[in-house]
Amino acid sequence: MSYALYRLTMWTLVPFALLRLVMRARKQPAYLRHVGERFGFYKDAPTTPVIWIHAVSVGETRAAEPLVRALRNKHPDKKILLTNMTPTGRETSATVFGDSVLRCYLPYDLSIAIKRFLSHFRPQAAIIMETELWPTLVATCSRRGIPVHLVNARLSARSASRYARFANLSRRMLAALRTIGAQTNRDADRFRSLGANQVEVTGNLKFDRGVPEEQLSLGAELRARFGHKRHVFLAASTRDGEEALIIEAISGITDPQMLTVIVPRHPQRFEAVANLLHQAGIAYQRRSENDPIAADTSVVLGDSMGEMFAYYAACDVAFVGGSLLALGGQNLLEACAVGKPVIVGPHTFNFEEATEQAIEAGAAIRVSDTKMLAKTVSDLLLNREQAITIGKKGKQFMEIHRGATRKTLEMIGL
Repeated sequence: MSYALYRLTMWTLVPFALLRLVMRARKQPAYLRHVGERFGFYKDAPTTPVIWIHAVSVGETRAAEPLVRALRNKHPDKKILLTNMTPTGRETSATVFGDSVLRCYLPYDLSIAIKRFLSHFRPQAAIIMETELWPTLVATCSRRGIPVHLVNARLSARSASRYARFANLSRRMLAALRTIGAQTNRDADRFRSLGANQVEVTGNLKFDRGVPEEQLSLGAELRARFGHKRHVFLAASTRDGEEALIIEAISGITDPQMLTVIVPRHPQRFEAVANLLHQAGIAYQRRSENDPIAADTSVVLGDSMGEMFAYYAACDVAFVGGSLLALGGQNLLEACAVGKPVIVGPHTFNFEEATEQAIEAGAAIRVSDTKMLAKTVSDLLLNREQAITIGKKGKQFMEIHRGATRKTLEMIGL
């Protein structure tokens, strides 16, 4: 695909993008807020120099936390602008950073919208988290002399093959980046195979995230509510189709003291999971109701945002979702940081090296199906010492791999 054809394609997709906002707003009304920002229209322009970080959604926003804090400490005279593409990412930004950063949506990759965005904020540097690359954005920044750095960069084999289908466009875009800080050697090799030559391995910023004290305190409150005598199994960041598999797994566990906590990855699915539990005849309560957990309740639906560290702190054993089905898995490092034994499914290609390293370090266990999941959960709940040992190895694993923030700052020269 030529760049000219790409630009034409983006314009033809505008009506579908608007329709998508309307459709998503049926479950998340926030999708219809700040629509003008998606076309480069903003209110007050900043009066101080800006360093811009783009984090597409929740995971990238949380991963950016140590980098944002380091930049704020190093450059107190500058404002950090944090852009997102999803309402949940924006809400996470507000929760994590409050008023200490500017925030808005990144506009669609249309030349006129990108130009308005850059003219409004005049960033001194652009830092893009993970793999959110847009050709027009990168090209326009390059023409204006704004250095673009791709940091905490990851590229699965599947994503690399998609970029390779548009080899000329991908090569041109990667060549315009000032630096690429890859999470792992595998990620770096995949970027190089697409034509990038300014690649360093800087590690994963998520290893540098601290566990907020307020989240540990909330976790203690949740645990008291769950009951200290109960065995708490957490199914975290579950994706569509996985909750039914979790229900199947826990039905095979004969532990009258077990309480299962299911936290869907996306808030728009809270109601669907509640309906699934109701249809299955399972006695459940919602976290949002904030009530004491009854003795006959077997499942708590974690229908809240920004409390994942607290959920991990409150559990005995954690399964990290997105991995029972071929969805690529979710971040397991938060559970390791809290010191809880981690279970993952067979599909973790989005976090392949971190997952493999955690398993090798004895901080995580991989299961192949729901039957093996049920057995592993049951074994860990009954063998408290084994669970504690795995949790300690998780904390050690996190400590060994810290340092990505320092390496990233050195790479981008800020």
